[in-house]
Amino acid sequence: MTTSSDTPVLDTLAAMTLDSIERCGLSPDMLILTRIAALVSIDAPPVSYLAHIDPAVKANLTAGQVQDVLVAIAPIVGTARVMSAAAHITEALGFAIAVAEDETGA
Repeated sequence: MTTSSDTPVLDTLAAMTLDSIERCGLSPDMLILTRIAALVSIDAPPVSYLAHIDPAVKANLTAGQVQDVLVAIAPIVGTARVMSAAAHITEALGFAIAVAEDETGA
């Protein structure tokens, strides 16, 4: 299968995400919190959390809400996964802040 795009993998992931959002009846904040819980459960890398920062901001999520999700799922996924997720989320946020500062010239 050939594609005319220079970014076929990213295009496919974007299409899958859009399709998922269109088929989901959850509110934007609940959708992102659910996805964060899923990312924790699979010990996702920082880049996976990075992809959810902008949607989380647009859904008006707070750090407290994300922490609540980590607390809620800790008995299910375990301490190691939650601690790994906290580190990955912190790394993703640091990267997002660095990019934002670079864009604004700060």
